[in-house]
Amino acid sequence: QAQFVESGGGAVYPGGSLRLSCVFSSSDRIFRQNPISWYRQGPGMQRELVASISSYEIANYAPSVRGRFTISRDNEKNTLYLQMNSLKLEDTAIYYCNFPRGISLFKDTWGQGAQVTVGS
Repeated sequence: QAQFVESGGGAVYPGGSLRLSCVFSSSDRIFRQNPISWYRQGPGMQRELVASISSYEIANYAPSVRGRFTISRDNEKNTLYLQMNSLKLEDTAIYYCNFPRGISLFKDTWGQGAQVTVGS
């Protein structure tokens, strides 16, 4: 049973924007009380951490996306967002959400993800 369901991917030109969403299908309390992260896996690359947001809405970003991406959460809707602006070719990847690897809730199982393709 999937815990996270990602959506909102698509194809854009460099410099474009996309907004990804991720719905957590399990406990409202677990979502509300824990940090959540966005990850991505580009073609031929390992999955990498993109951004995380704590239960207090403190955000952290990978250097490659800082200043261009914004992570946010809506605890009423059990939903995580990723606003991506000024997209670059190297942002092309499948984007996933999950708990941060450092907490016990993390499981190394992944949803279908959201495909983001940046190209001309």
